Amino acid sequence: MSDIKDKDSRDEISDKISKVPNFLINEKSPYLLQHAYNPVQWYPWGEAAFERSKAENKPIFLSIGYSTCHWCHVMEKESFEDPDVSRLMNETFVCIKVDREERPDIDSVYMAVCQAITGRGGWPLTIFMTPSKEPFFAATYIPKKGRFGSGGMLDIIPHIANLWAQQQEEILQSARQLKAVISPEVSQGPAKNTDTEMNEKTIHSGYSQLLSSFDRQAAGFGKAPKFPSPHNLTFLLRYWYRTGNIEALQMVTKTLDAMYSGGIYDHVGFGFHRYSTDNNWLVPHFEKMLYDQAMLIIAYTEAFQVTGFEDYKKAAEEVIEYILRDMCSAEGAFYCAEDADSEGVEGKFYLWKHEEIYELLPAEEADLICKVYGVSSEGNYKEEISGISTKQNILHLVRPLEEVAHELGLPLNELKTKLEKSRQLLFARREKRVHPARDDKILTDWNGLMIAALSKASRAFGRPEYAQAASRAANFILREMSSTDGRLLHRYREGEASITGFLEDYAFMIWGLIELYQATMDSVYLEQALRINFLQIRDFMDNNGGFFHTAKDSEALLFRSKEVYDGAIPSGNSVSMLNLLRLSRITGNTDLEEKASASMKTFSGQVDAMPMAYCQLLHALDFALGPTYEVVIAGNREDPDTREMISLTDNSFLPNMVLLLKEEESIEELVPYTKGMSATDGKTTAYVCQGYSCSMPTNDISEMMKMLKLRENRG
Repeated sequence: MSDIKDKDSRDEISDKISKVPNFLINEKSPYLLQHAYNPVQWYPWGEAAFERSKAENKPIFLSIGYSTCHWCHVMEKESFEDPDVSRLMNETFVCIKVDREERPDIDSVYMAVCQAITGRGGWPLTIFMTPSKEPFFAATYIPKKGRFGSGGMLDIIPHIANLWAQQQEEILQSARQLKAVISPEVSQGPAKNTDTEMNEKTIHSGYSQLLSSFDRQAAGFGKAPKFPSPHNLTFLLRYWYRTGNIEALQMVTKTLDAMYSGGIYDHVGFGFHRYSTDNNWLVPHFEKMLYDQAMLIIAYTEAFQVTGFEDYKKAAEEVIEYILRDMCSAEGAFYCAEDADSEGVEGKFYLWKHEEIYELLPAEEADLICKVYGVSSEGNYKEEISGISTKQNILHLVRPLEEVAHELGLPLNELKTKLEKSRQLLFARREKRVHPARDDKILTDWNGLMIAALSKASRAFGRPEYAQAASRAANFILREMSSTDGRLLHRYREGEASITGFLEDYAFMIWGLIELYQATMDSVYLEQALRINFLQIRDFMDNNGGFFHTAKDSEALLFRSKEVYDGAIPSGNSVSMLNLLRLSRITGNTDLEEKASASMKTFSGQVDAMPMAYCQLLHALDFALGPTYEVVIAGNREDPDTREMISLTDNSFLPNMVLLLKEEESIEELVPYTKGMSATDGKTTAYVCQGYSCSMPTNDISEMMKMLKLRENRG
């Protein structure tokens, strides 16, 4: 087998050498480099492509995707590597490739166009547009040949070529009209609802909508495909905390249990796959994204704080193990993603044949693995390889381990020990397989999410090494991914940081730095959060409220978008609102709270119409409505009483609390109101404020608990 693989590798290298690269060959993006030897004469986004388009009077074929996108790979193999399709593309268009993860600004603009034209979106995103960047056709994946009444590349391109030659003025006019219709909606957002503001009714409405869409049988929300949507779950935890509504908590626990048991979770190497293609969380789309891991770490960590369930702690710690093992650069920052495909087959790396388990493990251990993880000779996942159907298995927990242990008459810990021993053997065998490709670029925004996740887990689990990992990543971003004037850059790869930062880079990095400060009590991170927040307000804020996706001096596109929808990743606006509120309470700067309020008013009509689509924003609304707590602990961090007070807040689910350590006077420059706060009688002292008023300082931990209204969260 190794000889065959070596021959295939040599043939692939020889084939590439025989081809002439296109204009993508000098790019840094792994996605663009994947297409550098296509016969399509791809350009990166830039003036060269648009100048040629104008000079030759050719429309532009814009293709947007990302390196771990399965259907992007399919379209490349079917069309972009095909000599007939590529010839038509080169004759008809100037062709541009964009990595959506590198240029989310371009992606968001043209995705809005696609959704306006077709009513849906996704990747690969295909746009035909004029030399002036105005779109006149939009689609997602297009097959090589038409089928089921839809056109294929071989049909559509000649039709477009004919229209461009015969009716170019009509196309240009149509494109201008489309731009005029879409631009105000995307750049300004829906009309502001000036009559109402978001209030507690908005939160109750968001909960009711989630309850209505909850799958009571299989958990999660809506029907297949099912996405993890961790910010839905963390909102529900806040709703439970606010109201005591046990059904809100049950939706969270049932969904977390189902995902951790299902095939969407990698039970051998850890980490979550992108989404489930079925209702029951069994068959995933196998790619793994950094942002999913970060948000799910947060969800499982907060659920552990609420319930005390050890499985939630275990889930978060396993995901962190995967990240630090497979997705961490030598410098300490985090890579983007791992592909769904290996050796050209989706999921091949993660699947197991029944006989393979028995070849690797002793019969008794193999029996146990197959029983626990649903492995059978018939398989639960059928894949086609070279026209031959193979019977493969996706490992998933068929039923809770407690039930299996009871049936086998084993103590639960003994069962877990046996399974862990076998898992390590499976992992070692799997490591010898051809790994999925890894997108090893480093993005500021996604790293910000992971910094936040590691910091929260460090506090909740008492794992200082997680905060140390978060610090390494934060220090790398601040050192290597900042421009000379201190502004953030978006992407780093192979020693080069580039691309002006977007709103999410600022918002997510500020979030990470706030969490990192509270995990380490190192005021440098609070100082950096405030500095970056100042830049975000200066460069991105709309005077009418909210933040634009791009800075005021960024490249001009069709329009300057302003987004608030919380999709797979929370929106920059939603995260920014909570950042502003938290920084306002940390520093006492009420101007930041006013800016958050203005943002909420801007989006109020949009959010009130469908609150469940803005669950991360509802975190900010929950904070704004209160009660919130500002806690300053004055004392030496090495003092046992100081550590105990900090530990109390770390272990508890206090979503609307901000925490400061007053250890030395330097913090007073950042937080002036702490000037008069000090340890009384030489003892660590807690200062607890709520609703713009402060209680008497106390040295008594039980009194501090009363002030925070701590209740027994776990149950």
